[in-house]
Amino acid sequence: MRLNKEYLIWVLFPLALFYWGIVYWRNLFYNFGFFVSKRLPCTVISVGNMAVGGTGKTPMVIFLAQLIKKHGKKVAILSRGYGRKTRGTVLVTDGNSKLISNFEDCGDEPYLLANNLKGIPIVVDNDRFRGGMFLTQRFQSQIIILDDGFQHRALERDLDIVMVNACDRLIDHKLLPYGILREPWENIARADAIIVTKTNLHRPKPFLSIKLNETDILVFHSKMESIISPIGYCSNSGTATLKNKNIFLFSAIGDHASFMKSIKNLGALICGSKEFDDHYCYSQKDIIIIDQQANKTDAEYLVTTEKDWVKIQNFKSVYPIIVLGVHIIFYNERKLKQLLQPFIN
Repeated sequence: MRLNKEYLIWVLFPLALFYWGIVYWRNLFYNFGFFVSKRLPCTVISVGNMAVGGTGKTPMVIFLAQLIKKHGKKVAILSRGYGRKTRGTVLVTDGNSKLISNFEDCGDEPYLLANNLKGIPIVVDNDRFRGGMFLTQRFQSQIIILDDGFQHRALERDLDIVMVNACDRLIDHKLLPYGILREPWENIARADAIIVTKTNLHRPKPFLSIKLNETDILVFHSKMESIISPIGYCSNSGTATLKNKNIFLFSAIGDHASFMKSIKNLGALICGSKEFDDHYCYSQKDIIIIDQQANKTDAEYLVTTEKDWVKIQNFKSVYPIIVLGVHIIFYNERKLKQLLQPFIN
């Protein structure tokens, strides 16, 4: 959720300065070797963000994992498992069967990855080196995709990919909690490649285009294609399109506005919507409230994301629910594969 925080400047700006100090000294200690980065006995490709949420990181991880697997490499995914209720090393899936029965034990995004990928082990661990060693020892993984790893400098990586949302605004490009940046933009210099996402939904603002042009880093542009997922209450109803359907949408993702725009692009008639904080944990009461709000409109269906579905699938709604998945598509996929070639061939 992206809010205009100008009215909170006197509170948030000092906090952002304090946060900047922590980030500055932490990176300085890594740069000068006071903090040591550990190396795994395999190739590590990191997919991360400069900003919090909403960049399309999960579709990118899925794209990479499928591409690497297609080239015959043993690939695995390593995540912190944000929001999980467990601790230590947790095997989400061994690639053949999903070993975790609910998202609360591993986090919503790893659980979603496990639903979308076959033949690819997934582990969550706050100690990424420990989790990586588990994967190499148990599955002999040749390549590990480090999910949300750009700020995790305790683990060395062979390729650093940073996702940037094309809809970023100048007002957002300030440090947390005043803005959405996890660290100063200048630190993007550590990256090997930048992927600008959702360019079919938003044209990058001039300030962002200038920032990207000023870097010496490879920049790839991509778009997000929304498709109706084969899960949800409508999976067996023959629903194949949203065109001209009256829908009420809801989500708990980092970029609700882009989700809404993608639905409009599919021709749906949006009667209303409800936005929750990113990673929000739903309850049956929330679904009842959503139903009540939808009932005040002409909605025929509820629409949500796959990331939300993993958290509501055991709840009941009076409305049929359509679930949207997302694929990332590159305008120059051949050039991206050239970048990845040393690791996947």
